[in-house]
Amino acid sequence: MESWIVWLILAAVLGVAEIFTLTAALGLLSAAALLTAGAALIGLPVGFQLAVFAAASTAGLAVARPLAQRLIRQPPLRRFGVSALVGKPAYVTSQVTAHGGRVRIGGEEWSARAYDDTLVIPAGATVDVIEIEGATALVYPREREHG
Repeated sequence: MESWIVWLILAAVLGVAEIFTLTAALGLLSAAALLTAGAALIGLPVGFQLAVFAAASTAGLAVARPLAQRLIRQPPLRRFGVSALVGKPAYVTSQVTAHGGRVRIGGEEWSARAYDDTLVIPAGATVDVIEIEGATALVYPREREHG
């Protein structure tokens, strides 16, 4: 069997293995084997073929894989502005009803309304910010801890 066929088979096996592992390493080795199959097809001796495979594998694993890993593991998008306030705790400074009230979120005072129209949340309660509508926080009381 000619050596370029062996390299093609190795490239195919590594490519299929990459599909199951999703590590990027086997895919890069598959590409190196494919490149080496091309070198074998043009008639380079086996020693040079091994050198091509080693160089292509090293370059792929040392350069391309860290770049691919960095792209795959991007940090989650950070929320900013008023959308970052959703889910935060707030302190009720003035009774909150469906019609109005005041809360302190972080160090800032906000107008607020109860998320549920039937709620009356007394001053001093801790609430969660459910939504921001314009400059008004829609809030819901936290569950009281049972002691």
